[in-house]
Amino acid sequence: MHETFFIHTFIYLAGAVIMVPIARYLKLGSVLGYLLAGMLIGPSFLKLVGSESQDVMHFAEFGVVMMLFVIGLELEPLRLWRLRRRIMGLGGAQLITTALLVFGIAQSLGYSWQVALTLGMIISMSSTAIVLQILDEKGWSKTMAGRSAFAVLLFQDIAIIPILAILPLLSGNGRTAEETTLLGHLPGWGQTLAVIGAVAIIIIAGKYLLYPVFRIIARTRLREMFTAMALLLVVGI
Repeated sequence: MHETFFIHTFIYLAGAVIMVPIARYLKLGSVLGYLLAGMLIGPSFLKLVGSESQDVMHFAEFGVVMMLFVIGLELEPLRLWRLRRRIMGLGGAQLITTALLVFGIAQSLGYSWQVALTLGMIISMSSTAIVLQILDEKGWSKTMAGRSAFAVLLFQDIAIIPILAILPLLSGNGRTAEETTLLGHLPGWGQTLAVIGAVAIIIIAGKYLLYPVFRIIARTRLREMFTAMALLLVVGI
């Protein structure tokens, strides 16, 4: 099992190392390079990976988390404070307008209001990692349009927490024959309360437990220790 994991890891990284520079050379962008690498090594072409879809999904999720972590390291708190009005105004307007527009279209097509609202919230979201990567590659991150896009993305990242809490309520009480999630045995309202409770625990723990820990680590004056602790939190949460 461990040998297979390392082999697949090598294949993923090798595919990215080969295809991303080619895509950049052809001026296609690194994001498209990663997509082409996945297509090349996947079950449609070379069939090197892909049969273990669940493992691939976990590997990809971890990669996205690490990318967001790297992006977060480069963010400046002062910059976020300056964008606070744009984040709430422009970001909120984008999410609400898109969600309502998709909701209306889905309703006109005969979908129930639960499905229509779910589609609206899903389509109103964007991939922060991909968009910021593209903005950085194009040199647009410091422009007015780039800052506006960043404000919208940040609001979406904040809004995902209440959206995840609402989705279980919209799913109803239907059960599948096999529950595969940790909260799958709970009703919709129970899943919502569990999500809200988990977020509250993380916030409280961050305020009363993590601050002292980070102060202790800061006293060591070892940058690698601070980075290791941050990575531990990213992986753990």
